[in-house]
Amino acid sequence: MKEYHITVVATNNPAILKFEANDFLVKGSYEFKNIDEAKDSPLAQQLFYLPFIKTIYISGNFIALERFDIVDWKDVKDEVAQQLVEYLNAGEPVVNEPEFSKKQAITVYGEVTPNPAVMKFVANKRIVPATFEFKNIDEAKDSELAKELFHFPFVKEVFIDENYVSVTKYDVGDWDEAAPQLREFIRGFLSDGKEVVSSSAISKESEARSQSAEKITLDDTSRQIVDILEEYVKPAVASDGGNIVFQSYEENSGTVNVILQGACSGCPSSTFTLKNGIENMLKNMLGDKVKEVVALNG
Repeated sequence: MKEYHITVVATNNPAILKFEANDFLVKGSYEFKNIDEAKDSPLAQQLFYLPFIKTIYISGNFIALERFDIVDWKDVKDEVAQQLVEYLNAGEPVVNEPEFSKKQAITVYGEVTPNPAVMKFVANKRIVPATFEFKNIDEAKDSELAKELFHFPFVKEVFIDENYVSVTKYDVGDWDEAAPQLREFIRGFLSDGKEVVSSSAISKESEARSQSAEKITLDDTSRQIVDILEEYVKPAVASDGGNIVFQSYEENSGTVNVILQGACSGCPSSTFTLKNGIENMLKNMLGDKVKEVVALNG
């Protein structure tokens, strides 16, 4: 039986906390505001017996809980996480979902990105619970979709996040010819209900995040930077088929180091975006604490 682990993730709303599992929990997305609405979710019904639970959100690999003001999350989050681990590892149902047919109605459309070498292919469903980047076919051993995409001779890199796949191509080949092939291939792959990224890879990524969170204690400025990136920057770069990851903050020099992924990595306009977008935003919000933003991967 699959052994579940839970990672506690803060959100921009202090009343809401996410409890991320190391594998998918449900195929749909659900919101429950009271125990009556949760009649199809034995887990949500159990959670509503906790007097501080206001709203429950279940989607993909996470359970997000909104609390009433009678408690603070720091006092109860560990107990809630342990309760979820015990429930999931007992094999109890999360949500009694209707049967999903193996062949699913999937649509995929292509989007251009600011990086001319990258195109983003967006699906009408969530396909992975976290970000995954593959620079070559050897790195793609845990993703059947990425591995098969590398069989196209013009595919250089693959980045997968939430509901889209960003593909970087070599200079050989033209998007006018390549995009329709890739769009149809990805649509067919998803329609067949195939596993995009293996459960073991999802588990490893979740455990790595958990270990990283335990090892790294961020200072106040770093936490502010992470919050700004999460709320204002990540949604924008995701819409362009990329991702930005906070790496470190050097207090003495005021330097913020970040990692760019997907369409943002190697994009001709990434330097402009860093200097005139992200850097200016952090300077405006944090004042003299930030002097420069540097992309470690160029």
